[in-house]
Amino acid sequence: MTKKRIHGLLAAVAFAALSVPAMAQNYPTKPIVMVVPFPPGGPSDVVARIMADGMGKALGQNVVIENVGGAGGTIGTARVAAAEPDGYTVLGASMGSHVSAPALFPNLKYDSSKDFEPIGLTSNAPAAVVARKELPAKDFKEFVAHLKKEGGAVKQAHGGIGSSSHMACLLFTAELGVKPTLVAYRGTGPALNDVIGGHVDFFCEQVVSVQGAIKGGTVKGMVVSGNDRSPALTDVPSAKEAGLPAYQINIWSGIFAPKGTPKAIVDKLSDALNTTLNDPAVAKRLQELGGTVPPASNRGSDFLAKQLKADIASWNPILKAANEKTN
Repeated sequence: MTKKRIHGLLAAVAFAALSVPAMAQNYPTKPIVMVVPFPPGGPSDVVARIMADGMGKALGQNVVIENVGGAGGTIGTARVAAAEPDGYTVLGASMGSHVSAPALFPNLKYDSSKDFEPIGLTSNAPAAVVARKELPAKDFKEFVAHLKKEGGAVKQAHGGIGSSSHMACLLFTAELGVKPTLVAYRGTGPALNDVIGGHVDFFCEQVVSVQGAIKGGTVKGMVVSGNDRSPALTDVPSAKEAGLPAYQINIWSGIFAPKGTPKAIVDKLSDALNTTLNDPAVAKRLQELGGTVPPASNRGSDFLAKQLKADIASWNPILKAANEKTN
């Protein structure tokens, strides 16, 4: 190799090394796309839109939502995993896309623990079980009796295999030992609409997505996961109150960038997210919807990476066992 060529290669390497910090320093210079791997109206979409608005203000550029639904959130998630790692494509992820999908889909086109740069948690919320308005059960006890009596004649909606709604109901029905007929949709919105329309019997999803329908009387709120009632649904009993203490699930949402996104850009995005979460109006809005803002100790890239690793390890065997029981 000639000296001239060597000098040229060294200059190219030096330029590339210098261009990354320069790019990060000027970032962002154009709108950022936040892919939500579910149709509009679901919990990931609702939370992502709140975060996108706040982060856009903090960054001085619009953060635009793009809904890419299908296959329990895995299609949109795979798209972001394969995107250019330049900070202009990020993912409004869910526990479903990153924790349950790896346990339930053997041939995913992404590795949720290796193909992304975590930016931070955005919110978390318990799951609520809701039933169609005309279902012949006035409380949780009668609802359980109905599920056990009717068996496969009962239709349970979910937003796609591996979605948080599938995950939440998978655990719920496994705890009860019932096997309803599962009806898959392309997301929470369409699934909930069919519960409201009476086409399917029940559904499980984050309180964020269903509290409006429960309060509006278009569905029946049967139970909320965990030990305590949700502040957004004070009339709906907790799982512990209802006699199902093992139904413990708190579903989180978060933001990720493609693997290889420069750390300086990830830090800017994480800082913008933190600024958004510190906004009292955001905390109030999430609380009204039934979600909560992560405390300061549970924010940022490092915490989300640890949370994801721990959840995959703990939920993987549970989800696989529950899936076997209900199939």
